[in-house]
Amino acid sequence: MNGRFKASGGTVGGGLLVAGTTSDAGKSVVTAGICRWLVRQGVRVAPFKAQNMSLNSFVTREGAEIGRAQAMQAAAARVEPSALMNPVLLKPGGDRSSQVVLLGKPVGELSAKGYFGHTGGGPASAGSALYGGRREELLGTVTDCLAELRRTHDAVICEGAGSPAEINLRRTDIVNMGIARAGRLPVVVVGDIDRGGVFASFFGTTALLSREDQELIAGYLVNKFRGDVSLLTPGLEMLRGVTGRPTFGVLPFAHGLGIDEEDGLGVPPAGGWGRVSLRGAVRESVVAPPHGADVLRVAVAAVPLMSNFTDVDALAAEPGVVVRFVDRAEELADADLVVVPGTRGTVRALAWLRERGLADALARRAAEGRPVLGICGGYQLLGEHIDDEVESRAGAVPGLGLLPVRVRFAAGKTLARPSGHALGEPVAGYEIHHGVAEVHGGETFLSDGRGRALDGCRVGSVWGTHWHGSLESDAFRRAFLRRVAADAGRAFVPAPDTSFGALREEQLDRLGDLIEEHADTAALLRLIEEGVPAGLPFVPPGAPRLAGPATAEPAPDTSGPQSPPPSPVPPCEHGAPGDTVAPATAGEPSDHSNSLEGGIR
Repeated sequence: MNGRFKASGGTVGGGLLVAGTTSDAGKSVVTAGICRWLVRQGVRVAPFKAQNMSLNSFVTREGAEIGRAQAMQAAAARVEPSALMNPVLLKPGGDRSSQVVLLGKPVGELSAKGYFGHTGGGPASAGSALYGGRREELLGTVTDCLAELRRTHDAVICEGAGSPAEINLRRTDIVNMGIARAGRLPVVVVGDIDRGGVFASFFGTTALLSREDQELIAGYLVNKFRGDVSLLTPGLEMLRGVTGRPTFGVLPFAHGLGIDEEDGLGVPPAGGWGRVSLRGAVRESVVAPPHGADVLRVAVAAVPLMSNFTDVDALAAEPGVVVRFVDRAEELADADLVVVPGTRGTVRALAWLRERGLADALARRAAEGRPVLGICGGYQLLGEHIDDEVESRAGAVPGLGLLPVRVRFAAGKTLARPSGHALGEPVAGYEIHHGVAEVHGGETFLSDGRGRALDGCRVGSVWGTHWHGSLESDAFRRAFLRRVAADAGRAFVPAPDTSFGALREEQLDRLGDLIEEHADTAALLRLIEEGVPAGLPFVPPGAPRLAGPATAEPAPDTSGPQSPPPSPVPPCEHGAPGDTVAPATAGEPSDHSNSLEGGIR
């Protein structure tokens, strides 16, 4: 099992693409589960996602920024995360543009139209031709990363994005069928049956793909099933009858299985005492009884463009700590700790806090000595002054004035994995920010152990730091919660043995168990080892033609193989026939006049 896999292309690592009928079908969870199942069998496995859109990101040891979902999948595979696992990361700055992170480094802001180019459906706009999108130019980079991972691992489990049947984006796709064709990867399509319509979704997804793409769709995987599987079996047999493809398993609905996933443009719902963040590592868990006499209530301000809100998952892992997201000032009244999390839009979040009365509520808390914690962007807006000509381009903006900090946004992004001490305990984290903080007062928060300040500061019960992930350091988290409880007047005592890392490992093992116990692992292993099955039938009608005389293509020919459209650029070194790319570029300035066309996945 731990030898080299033989894929259809030769002596390279085996591979599989986990696609989905929709966003949030369970691709991230299934990918992590397959990685954990394989590594327990002695297989050297790595995760891969060509392109991710998320405000939840992570920093590798080499200082590269990737999506947190791929970092967690790497943990499932028991390998160190790297930029190869997520070569393209899009970080939305609003509805119209995103920061493009290429191989772990930011290369500029682009609108959706500038990134995707013209996708058909009418005449191309000025400066946008059929092959004018940035994603097409990145296909070579993406396939190179996948090739390197396959060279150094027995298997690579790839995750798609959104749906492979997003027909308006297919010509420039690099994350679904584009990468599957370039790497000759068999594809398993995951469907969320809890939403309903899973059979129609499986059939429709397949039937909207071209003949060449359908040749890679090996079968399906049902996710989040409740009830007696025997009642579902006739439907699965009928699905095979109309598609010629098997279902590789039916995964039951299971609570508390969240890993760090993409968040798109959304934020967790505000209000209601929840256990943890919407997509956190220990979400949906039942609140354990407190170790002491009282609980501790944590309110997280659901600021716009919230990033790395998974920081609060470690708080929620503590027995007796209850976490909720809020967007109204009155919801802070009974909170023992208020967390202002990171954000991709610090100035925008600051304005939002003021509009909703939350800024005044935070000021009252500070005056009363009630605990507040700002993390990254949340730390910056707690300061006195912000000078931003980079992110919002708003220039000089007054902060909340709760910490003696002045912030200047730099063009370069700080990406680091620092470590130090706080409250007498070791602490480690990671930094992702453009803002540079100048601290001119208060008490040191994070130091090097010899008293030299490393980051952040504290004034009374108001704390601030750029370090994400610091609360995952167990001893520091307990010391911080003891201080919060004392300041809040709560008889709360942190449990002495809570290990956030151990809880995360337990969850990853549960994901592996789901695959091992409810999927056809022998069939999945054959796909990974042997590649795409031969003779998969075509399901009509196939990919529809694009509208408009300039972009029309012939309707699918059901009598024989289709020819790819002519290409103005040479074929990719690692691509399959019909896949074309231009050399990867570093991106261009954003065009804020363009709106999202078809969405970014």
